[in-house]
Amino acid sequence: MPCPACYATPLPWEIVPTTTKSPSITLRFMADPTDVIQSGAQGVSGGRVLEWIDKAAYACAVGWSGTYCVTAYVGHIHFRRPIPSGHLVEVRSRIAITGRSSMHIVNEVFSADPREGVFTRACDCLVIFVAKDTKTGKATAVEPFVPSTEEERRVEEAARTRIELREAIQAEMEKQTYSDDSDAPRLITRFLAKPTDVNWGGKVHGGTAMEWIDEAGTACSMEFSGERTVAVYAGGIRFYKPIAIGDLIEVDARLMRTDRRSMQMSIHVRSGDPRGGREELSDAIHATVTYLGVDLDGNPLPARQFVPRTEEDKRLAEHANILRDLRAEYSPLPLIEQVQPRNID
Repeated sequence: MPCPACYATPLPWEIVPTTTKSPSITLRFMADPTDVIQSGAQGVSGGRVLEWIDKAAYACAVGWSGTYCVTAYVGHIHFRRPIPSGHLVEVRSRIAITGRSSMHIVNEVFSADPREGVFTRACDCLVIFVAKDTKTGKATAVEPFVPSTEEERRVEEAARTRIELREAIQAEMEKQTYSDDSDAPRLITRFLAKPTDVNWGGKVHGGTAMEWIDEAGTACSMEFSGERTVAVYAGGIRFYKPIAIGDLIEVDARLMRTDRRSMQMSIHVRSGDPRGGREELSDAIHATVTYLGVDLDGNPLPARQFVPRTEEDKRLAEHANILRDLRAEYSPLPLIEQVQPRNID
């Protein structure tokens, strides 16, 4: 009979359960040439960066909650600089605050040229996940996160200052209607959700959907401006319902307003049973994303100006102004402290 002591040390393929929960996670990988979607572009697409963030934040949320989670909101996304293909990428996600079933997660994306070995920040944002019961599909309670350091308490307070702003923006967005009474620059694509888009819960991955959003916004802004464009800011991406494999997907990108350099887009993702056609589609995701035209060296270019003419286009242009003013009015505390570049560990 084998000696019981022989099994005291786990075999390499055995999983050792742990009761220690970590409120943070860091992912590292290389940016591939296939992450760059525009010929001649200086860096990875904004949609691919959002996909990375969603995956890291999902891993953080699942690790804390111990159950399947869904993306509910992604906001305050600042694309500070491009990430070149071949860079080593580091995505850091950490819990800021928890609600009954929600987890507010702060995310930072850094990258470094492996030949130089110095990480600098490229992007940061806040993502909210909701924990779900795997049997009922209903929201389920998560363990409260209690800050234990000064930095964790600072991040918690900063995240709380964004709650009222988020509610004000949501209320303003719910007032709007989007019909065909428009001559604004617009691009609509339709396709079926593929099995390769699926996440671990059997629905379309939130990061994949955010890639769809950026691709449509980029294409629409490029068609209007006649220049290569890049996403520089997303004020909020709201997820209203899950998207199933085989659903008919409609991504509708529409220009709302231009500034001297920027183009502010409203982008809807709608989904439904393809047998019902477009009339059966309903909102799954809504985002507002700002783009800049850039030259071959990545320098900003003056934006071609859009003049709204229909009543709806004029109202949506004013809506874009209100969203900007709300962010200035609430002035939330910064989630991320400025840090000095650091060498690869």
